[in-house]
Amino acid sequence: MKVTVGVSGGIAAYKAAELVRALQQQALDVHVVMTEAAVQFVQPLTFASLTGHKVITSLWTAPESSDDNLDSAIEHIEAAQTTDVLVVAPATASILAKFAHGIADDFLTTLYLATTAPVIVAPAMNVNMWQHPATQANLETLASRNVHIVPPDAGYLACGMTGSGRLADTPAIVEAVLGVLHHRNDLAGEIVLITAGGTREALDPVRFLGNRSSGKMGYALAEAAERRGARVILVTAPTALRPPANVEVIPVITTEEMRAAVLGRMDQASVVIKAAAVADYRPLKPADQKMKRSGPLTIELEPTEDILAEAVARRHSGQLIVGFAAETQDAVAHARAKLMRKGADAIVLNDVSREGIGFDSDRNAVTFLTPSTALELPEMAKRDLADRILQEILGLRRPQKVVAESITME
Repeated sequence: MKVTVGVSGGIAAYKAAELVRALQQQALDVHVVMTEAAVQFVQPLTFASLTGHKVITSLWTAPESSDDNLDSAIEHIEAAQTTDVLVVAPATASILAKFAHGIADDFLTTLYLATTAPVIVAPAMNVNMWQHPATQANLETLASRNVHIVPPDAGYLACGMTGSGRLADTPAIVEAVLGVLHHRNDLAGEIVLITAGGTREALDPVRFLGNRSSGKMGYALAEAAERRGARVILVTAPTALRPPANVEVIPVITTEEMRAAVLGRMDQASVVIKAAAVADYRPLKPADQKMKRSGPLTIELEPTEDILAEAVARRHSGQLIVGFAAETQDAVAHARAKLMRKGADAIVLNDVSREGIGFDSDRNAVTFLTPSTALELPEMAKRDLADRILQEILGLRRPQKVVAESITME
């Protein structure tokens, strides 16, 4: 696999040579991209000698022929399309700011914007720069975009100060790279059906009963599954999100429409992860015309279809059924009771009473419940959490297939 190491201009740039060698010892094909500032600390020849590949230091060259000019102009696109992971170490405050704000003024920043591969950054800088609100805000932005961050260590810094900001040890960065690469292609050959968003039930032609689901968890799962080699079918209720690339999208609105879509494609899917927040009730008799305000209003509701129960009843040999449960009190007890009542193999519990995560947030924390275990997955970006959830589902019964169904989500 190809790993691209981006080196930016900090005193820790010399440690990138050790990182390159450590990655090569993992049988990885390592290429290096340097910023102009990084060249002031380490010569490109060092990395070229280690990797056996050309080291790219600029978007521009001073060639003698127009053909070389053309090659230089498209090189960042080729590099972006062929790398399996981009790891930037050290990542200075400047490079973090450029990544966060979409500034592409050199080869490394242009490569970052052009690649769809996973990105890892290992920051290194002065302790005050690390703690500055601008740097921390940029890190939050990158984390929300699923950039993996290897936090710096604390200790004596080159500037003479002591505190956080020292580049993480090489083994920690290598572990992050291997963790990202390990996830790739473990779903190859699988067809993954995922649902997302919150279903809507009409009250009248202009109003509906809905919920607070943003769809972010389901979309993160879809992106993660596609990145891991699966063919993904995304059944999505209305959201404000753009579907991940290379994913088949089936739009739905109501619970009944979602039920039909899921059950209609369930037989062909080897993996189904339904991360939607399905409405539990709908109006028994929606109004044909817009209801006018006229005082107190009573609306009779009826239960919607139980998609999880039907999925359990219809599953075929080799399928696992994993439910999602959103709870606000006695969360573990209620989720485990639901697990046993529905006959699922596991439940992913989302405690939506916690502030700052879950609904409409880019971060979440869940508990993965089986009949005999409860694994807490701590707060993290939903994209990272999606990979953790997939890993737990795949671990339930290897090498057989997986079907995951959701009751409510986010």
